[in-house]
Amino acid sequence: MAKELLLEIGTEEIPAAFLPKALKDIERIIKKDFSENRIRHGAIMTMGTPRRLVLCVREVAEKQDDQVIEKVGPATRAAFDDEGNPTKAAMGFARGQGLEVSELETITNDKGEYLCARKKVIGEDTATFLSDTLPRLITSIPFQKSMRWMNLDLRFARPIHWILALFGGEVVSFKIENVESGACSFGHRFMSPEFFEVSNFEDYLKKTKDHFIIADPEKRKSIIIEEARKAATDVAGEVLENEDLLNEVTFLVEYPSVVLGNFDREYLDLPKEVLTTSMIKHQKYFPVTDGEGKLLPHFITVNNTLARDPSVVARGNEKVIRARLADAQFFFEEDRKTPLENHLEDLKDVVFHSALGTSYEKVMQFRELALYITETLNLPIKATVDRTALLAKADLETQMVYEFTELQGVMGREYARIQGEDPVVAKAIYEHYLPVAAGGDLPESDEGAIVSIADKMDTIVGFFGINLVPTGTADPFALRRQALGIINIILNRNYPLNLDALIDKSIAILGEKLKRKPEETKADVLDFFRGRFENQLISQGHPYDVVNAVLALGLSDIVQSLRKIEAMEDFKEHPDYEPLAVAFKRVVNILKGFEGGSVDTELFQEKEEENLHKAFLDISEKAKNFINDEKYNEALSEVARLRKSVDAFFDTVLVMAEDERVKFNRLSLLEELKTLFYGIADFTKIVTDG
Repeated sequence: MAKELLLEIGTEEIPAAFLPKALKDIERIIKKDFSENRIRHGAIMTMGTPRRLVLCVREVAEKQDDQVIEKVGPATRAAFDDEGNPTKAAMGFARGQGLEVSELETITNDKGEYLCARKKVIGEDTATFLSDTLPRLITSIPFQKSMRWMNLDLRFARPIHWILALFGGEVVSFKIENVESGACSFGHRFMSPEFFEVSNFEDYLKKTKDHFIIADPEKRKSIIIEEARKAATDVAGEVLENEDLLNEVTFLVEYPSVVLGNFDREYLDLPKEVLTTSMIKHQKYFPVTDGEGKLLPHFITVNNTLARDPSVVARGNEKVIRARLADAQFFFEEDRKTPLENHLEDLKDVVFHSALGTSYEKVMQFRELALYITETLNLPIKATVDRTALLAKADLETQMVYEFTELQGVMGREYARIQGEDPVVAKAIYEHYLPVAAGGDLPESDEGAIVSIADKMDTIVGFFGINLVPTGTADPFALRRQALGIINIILNRNYPLNLDALIDKSIAILGEKLKRKPEETKADVLDFFRGRFENQLISQGHPYDVVNAVLALGLSDIVQSLRKIEAMEDFKEHPDYEPLAVAFKRVVNILKGFEGGSVDTELFQEKEEENLHKAFLDISEKAKNFINDEKYNEALSEVARLRKSVDAFFDTVLVMAEDERVKFNRLSLLEELKTLFYGIADFTKIVTDG
């Protein structure tokens, strides 16, 4: 009969950011443990609040499945002598398995006839297994930061106060340090702190709710959304919903209640981002808008308790936000008195990195690189690109950004706009920070895109050049994100940029600041970009072998690499796709160590090699022209026409002929084919059946 497993880990308040991953890890760990230990089960559910992590597994088998273990022993010819008596090999094998020789079986496999020991292992009770595995589950939950408390050796996100563990309504007994498992849970810390006994999951959900605990985060989220929308309608507004804030607030409370607050209308004169940053990032408030995106002088806060007098709660929050907005207003007014360009001098006193110089030096570096990109792309915007690069980091020395670091770029845009800079420049100052996260918004203007590429490339090449590169576990300078940013901006803008040349230029600009050899730095940066691009393409569903086949030839032009990959994906449907890949692998294998030469038609001895050469001449010019015109689908269609001639050649012609001149000529013919194929991809990377 199947039973229900219920586990609750009661703790001090765990940081909201830790909880979603912890719940996924709990599900992953228990699923793996049950699978490896032959325990059948039904649905797995995880829930959590700041003070509890909850696991429920339905229909858990009472016992592990029985298991038959099969061990193959010596061959029968070695296990018995000519008279059929067991040899030492047979007796030793039987003894090692705890069996008599007569209990061994005989099996036949592709290697012959062998002795075999089969033993049936009876599954143990699941309850016994759980007493061992639940403590391991609890202590193996990975947190980004853990702590110890008192004089205990246990490490966990926060101190553990109680453990509820039931299997089929019975307590699963175990102890972790000074905490013993039981059948009790505790209510809300402030509204209902007493303990209560639980018999099963349904009973748990009912009693936690009675004690002001909403254990299910999805239900808490729904309550927050619904109540916030109701509160906003009281002031004829709408909630400015923010998924990140909603997820965070959901895991900050156990019993959400919503309160509407207000602030002085005069603060609406501040830039919108100043207000929303103050409310969302700093105070965890939901802003209220008029439905058209314009902010209203109201906010919504989510509390962890039911307020006896919501107006008191509102006044307390209003006092906090008023002070923060008053500071912001003061900083905004003071900053406006100083032209943005004047802050450039201040950047000379700001160290970007001890080995790479000041922020001012960095600005001058990516300014030069941005102008190089503009010239390379032949865009008539050098003046606006230069002005954008010059002012891009100036707002870092403003009081507003010093206090609200999240507003870098935003305040540069606002101050540039207010001080009469070209609107294109003002917008691009903000855009050069984009994208700020994976999948985030990309620059809309060429100025923003070019300065963004230049800034990010200068950072990547700089850190690689002083040997501060990302590792498997650490990327303190966010170089992976910046490389992906460059890749996606180039793809989005369809820029025909040569990555090799761009890296070379950046290395030249950084000059003596780099401690590694230029060629080493360049090789590692290119490989870094290739890895980021490859991972992104595969995660987007592009076949890994096609991606590898194209990128194996280099990543000078990101846009063209993607187009080749897409063309190769289309070509996969062609009936000649796999045969050509197989043939190309054969060509490459034969050509190992061959340096190439010209084809002499006078040395042809077989009609098949003559036919292949004619077919090559017939399609090669067309295929190369298609490749030069970036028409890769058409180029592949031309290449496919070689299939029959290639097959006939390999079926009939002996490439490695005794006559060295004939052999050299045939290898030269294959070298021409290889060069043509390499114009698109390295077909040896394609996974084939042959």
